[in-house]
This record gives sequence, C-alpha cells and structure tokens, in this order.
Amino acid sequence: MTGPWVGAEMLHQGAEAIVHAGTWMGRQAILKQRQPRTWRHPDLDARLTKSRMSAEVRLLRRLHLAGCPVPELLSVDVSEGWIITSRMPGGPLFDHLRSGGDAGMLEELGSIIREIHAVGISHGDLTTHNILWDDQGGLSIIDFGLSQITDDLEPMGLDLQVLNECLKASHPSIEGGIDRVVSGYLSNGGKGVVDRFNDIRSRVRYHG
Repeated sequence: MTGPWVGAEMLHQGAEAIVHAGTWMGRQAILKQRQPRTWRHPDLDARLTKSRMSAEVRLLRRLHLAGCPVPELLSVDVSEGWIITSRMPGGPLFDHLRSGGDAGMLEELGSIIREIHAVGISHGDLTTHNILWDDQGGLSIIDFGLSQITDDLEPMGLDLQVLNECLKASHPSIEGGIDRVVSGYLSNGGKGVVDRFNDIRSRVRYHG
C-alpha cells in the first residue's frame, strides 16, 4: 500500500486477516488486510471477502454515528481487501482482568453491548480480547469482522453467551461476572435479548 499509511508493527496474524498498527494521515490507526483463503475458489473467495468487508464498513459507520465506543472507519479498499480504522486507546480487557485489575466496569460493559445491539448489530466474537480497557478512555469494542446487521435475538443472545463462556474460562476469579454484565445490559433495555441468552445458557447446560 502507498499513500498516507505508515506502518509500525504487526499486531496479529490470523486465518482471516493480518492486523498492523501505524498511522493514517498522522493519526494512530489500524490496518486490517484480509488474507486469501487458498482452499476456496478464487472467484468465490473474492466475492465473500467483498461481501464481508462491505458489511463491516456499513456496520462500523452505523455504530460510529450512534456514538458507540468503536473504531472509526478511516479508509477502505474492498477490491484490495483492506480496511483502516482509528486505533482505540488501551489494551485488551483480558490482560487487565488477568493482572488483577478491577472488574467494576462490567456493568458499563453490559450497557455498551446493549447500545450496539440496539442499533441492530451483533458482534459475533465478544471475548475480553476484543474489548479494550483504558484507564482514561474506559471501554471500547473492536474487531467487527464476524459481525452482522440483524434484528434477530439469537445472535445477540449468543454474544452474551460467548462473553459468559469467556468470563468463566479465562477469568474464573471474578464472581458473578456475567451477572454484572447482564445488570448493565438491562439498565439500557433489552429484556428480550437477555431472555434469549438465558434460554441459550440453559440449552448449553442441558446438552453439556
């Protein structure tokens, strides 16, 4: 890539994309370059990449306009498979909680998740790796590559279930973590989603 992007470091290399930190027109930014899936037919892979990136662009714009604490879209080239967003402050909530940090923000996290759901978006991978914590800036949500625009309660309930499983597996010392999240979620409405989450949770327990 040429132009106003200046790369600094690679943050993550996954199956779907490589993520770099850097600057865009002098602003702290993140570049996500989608990787070709070589096991798929090239035409199909290109169509799927274009579809997913177009959806990510639409939902990021929607979330930013709604005032949600998410990255701002700065530039995109769907044909080349890259997207540049602002870099949110802080580090993963995972690290903050694992190092003994206060879990008092979990109610606020629930309220933010509700804000995202209220504009018709499910995250798709809501773990403490995709939630950032900054001592000054507070909470933000990142990585919307698996997100979708939807009014279906199921994927929204699954967001809460994924976070529930993450809190239990990665942060077992936090008592009642998901209950704090749900309390914050309900302070902003959303009883239908919480009811669906409880249904999913009971299904998982039954089949587990």
